[in-house]
Amino acid sequence: MSRQLLRNPSTLQRAATAVVTSGLPHLEHSSGRICQLQQQCKLPSSVAIRRWKSLLHNNNSAQKPATAATATTASTTATTATATRRCSQAEALNARGSHSPFNAPVRNMSTASNEKVLSMGNINANYKAMEYAVRGPIVIRAGEIEKELLKGVQKPFDRVIRANIGDCHAMGQKPLTYLRQLMALTMEPRLLNSPEYPDDIKKRACDLLAACSGGSMGSYTDSAGLEFVRRQVAAFLEKRDNGVPADYQNIYLTGGASPGIKSILALLNCPVGGLPPGIMVPIPQYPLYSATITELGMCRVDYFLDEARCWGLDRKELQRAYEESKKKCSPRVLVVINPGNPTGQVLTRENIVEIIKFAYENKLVILADEVYQANVYDKNSKFYSFKQVMNEMGGPHRQQELVSFLSVSKGYLGECGIRGGYMEVLNLCPEVKAVLTKSITAQLCSTTAGQVAISALVNPPTPGEPSYELFEKEKSEVLNALKERAELVYKTLSSFEGYTVNPVQGAMYVFPKIEIPPKAVEAAKAKNMLPDVFYAFELLETTGICIVPGSGFGQLPGTYHFRSTILPQTNVLKEMMEKFRVFHAEFMKKYK
Repeated sequence: MSRQLLRNPSTLQRAATAVVTSGLPHLEHSSGRICQLQQQCKLPSSVAIRRWKSLLHNNNSAQKPATAATATTASTTATTATATRRCSQAEALNARGSHSPFNAPVRNMSTASNEKVLSMGNINANYKAMEYAVRGPIVIRAGEIEKELLKGVQKPFDRVIRANIGDCHAMGQKPLTYLRQLMALTMEPRLLNSPEYPDDIKKRACDLLAACSGGSMGSYTDSAGLEFVRRQVAAFLEKRDNGVPADYQNIYLTGGASPGIKSILALLNCPVGGLPPGIMVPIPQYPLYSATITELGMCRVDYFLDEARCWGLDRKELQRAYEESKKKCSPRVLVVINPGNPTGQVLTRENIVEIIKFAYENKLVILADEVYQANVYDKNSKFYSFKQVMNEMGGPHRQQELVSFLSVSKGYLGECGIRGGYMEVLNLCPEVKAVLTKSITAQLCSTTAGQVAISALVNPPTPGEPSYELFEKEKSEVLNALKERAELVYKTLSSFEGYTVNPVQGAMYVFPKIEIPPKAVEAAKAKNMLPDVFYAFELLETTGICIVPGSGFGQLPGTYHFRSTILPQTNVLKEMMEKFRVFHAEFMKKYK
């Protein structure tokens, strides 16, 4: 049969055509679908003929030794024939453009498992150097303990209290009805016919859906986000800043504040004068900044907040850090977190004025992390935006280059997992702004769910609307509870031996200084741990309370701190404080 095909070109042409256009097995019998797949798999007949000739030639060659080997047993002949058929099937599959396991390269299976393409020696060194204390070794151990408890392992506690991260809903905060109803209506528009949803929320949902391509939340948006929502953000900013104008074209919707922060740092990642870019960050700082700076291979420039002045900021300290850094880098950015994370302070207006003057005089871009602006509890403190203050200063300071950030993860919404945020970019060179926009375009867009959440944040119910009273009630309950917990944590920890605690003016954290006895310091060294890490591990293993050591945020040499959230519900927080009190007393007794 093989020789007949080779001798007869017309027969070979028909065979090649049959291979090229043959139906694919195991598909539904839909002529349109099969024709479509045939077109995708179709090869020129000349290519198919060449492959058929190769197939038939190899088939004939394989038959000769099989005929000559008359002494071969029947079982060996059968095995050879099976192998030949498999090779023929593989060639035929290749002629169709399909893949087959028969033509996979032969590997030495004894060594293949050890031959990984990626190893610790050939991946990005910056990734290996990155650290993110909020989800570090202590948090990993907390997760292990939770699994041990589920398996019935006996511990001196019955649960882990995760005070390590600002995850509001995970700590029991209830979502606001208004936001969840708006998200439900935009995700499932058929609910618009339900009488269970207030008319003002239905109106908002219809407006958002009308702004989406195809009227669906499942469609892409502009890379900077829905123009409709960006205009809402601009209106919110003008109201917040006492009439300072806001342009929606300066606003980018992001997946939480973090992607916006990272995109700006990446934009500025360029050597200047032969030196790497320097990023000035407050110490203590939120580990997102140190991790991103390391990831990008930039230079971190630490300036220390003044713990004795309730974590205030001193102009002289800024200048010291700036001047010393110029030996190793070119400072380009000044990061400010207000209200503070992890320190919980709220900057005074005078502090903000000094920061703006310093940045302007030293040609630094200000990154204002203002995600906790709704979380101010101290009666003597007030949030001022950097944008408002620099506009009120007037003169050249109005031209200060500034990027500010806000998120739905904090404040009173606490919707960490929805990933909604925005950044406002001010006074950037138009060409630079175009490059920023281009880089964001490559990421397509932030999630539409996050964009709806931002819409809810900046355009809440107003007096007279059906949803207003419930919205105000739930919002006030959240913020009042946080204020109560801030006072509870401050008063309780202040009573501990060796603790120095600043009032929690804002945000969601307390950052006390602790005196660790020399004996405990030596015990930490014996375990190759930093003293504050040792303290945190002892606390976790003894009480189930998970906190983050101060060394993960940065601290003055020779001092020890930790960060705890104030987010556990009040009854849980009281339990946590009592466990903390007993532990600390025993710790001091053991190591003093």
